[in-house]
Amino acid sequence: MVGNHLLQHPELSAMAIGVAAYIQSLPDGAPVGIKALTERFPEGEVRVACALRELERYGYLERRRERLATGQVVTRTYSYNRPGNVTPEDPPPPHPAPPRPGREPAPEPVPEPVPGPVPQLAPDPDVRPGPVTAREPDVPPAPPRPLHPGAADLLAGLRRYDPRLLLAERDVRRLAPAVSDWLERGAEPDEVGRVLTGGLPEDMRRPASVLAYRLTALIPPHLPPPAPAARPVRRPDPFQTCDGCDRAFRAPAPGRCRDCPPDPGRAARPAA
Repeated sequence: MVGNHLLQHPELSAMAIGVAAYIQSLPDGAPVGIKALTERFPEGEVRVACALRELERYGYLERRRERLATGQVVTRTYSYNRPGNVTPEDPPPPHPAPPRPGREPAPEPVPEPVPGPVPQLAPDPDVRPGPVTAREPDVPPAPPRPLHPGAADLLAGLRRYDPRLLLAERDVRRLAPAVSDWLERGAEPDEVGRVLTGGLPEDMRRPASVLAYRLTALIPPHLPPPAPAARPVRRPDPFQTCDGCDRAFRAPAPGRCRDCPPDPGRAARPAA
């Protein structure tokens, strides 16, 4: 159950509220880093990192630096369903002293709950430890490289091969980088379309998943550029015998060479 204190938080953004609700639905030990969340949601790493910092600022997320038995220092991520119930800085409540032998112990008053770290033998269900990972830097990642201009159009046009390949806009944005890799390696758009649409299974429930697998498993190496088209070989004109000096010369049709004057009979002949 997600409390209204999170869903109606006056300071958190919608992105942070959605990420917090998703993290609270995960089992213990699930990855909740920036890269894992970016693979799950279409938002980029910058927006996911900002949402995690918001949750950490308002107590829904905490990162503790801990030392393992091997001496390695790592960062463990904790998610709190109700911030304020657990304060890691407070010391644990002291254990009651054992009764003296021969005397009946007096009844101990019930102490009020004191916030403290979660004991290992009785974990609080509201505290969900995440995987032990190194702390990710807060610097914004490098901007994504531009996609090939024909990648999105190729995916949107796959429905012409098979009506089942009418993809949602979200799937087109997710698969466009992989198609761009194919095109940048020298594959022609028609070749990519034949590979993605050839021999599709009859019972295809998730077309986007089938395309994602083929784009990853069947990606070709960098292809050499196509060879330039061979120019046609121009053959020399055949030999002709000059009508004026009987000398051989090359020309496409019989007549006189360039050293002889034009034939007066042909010049006076009217054009047809």
